[in-house]
Amino acid sequence: MELNLPERRYYAIGEVAKAFGVNTSLIRFWEKEFDILKPKKNAKGNRKFTPEDIKNLKFIHHLVKERGFTLEGAKTHLKEKKDKALSKFDVIAKLEHVKSELINIKNHL
Repeated sequence: MELNLPERRYYAIGEVAKAFGVNTSLIRFWEKEFDILKPKKNAKGNRKFTPEDIKNLKFIHHLVKERGFTLEGAKTHLKEKKDKALSKFDVIAKLEHVKSELINIKNHL
């Protein structure tokens, strides 16, 4: 999944939800359900997501929305195989990025 987010230190919940194509309420719900999501909150209580949070959200989105895991199944998967699953997910994401770049180059030839 390719997200159109600029490189920054923090992202607002609205732009994160828009990048994932989901409602902000789903992001807040996932934050409550998954321990790996820990966005910073300012004095007003507004959530600020770090690039690490975005990476974890991508993985949760992949498990729940793309692979069809239940929330409990995704939680179990994260607890039991987090490091192995995240590294595999990172490799797949990098390969997809390379593939899209190669397709883009091919189309410009």
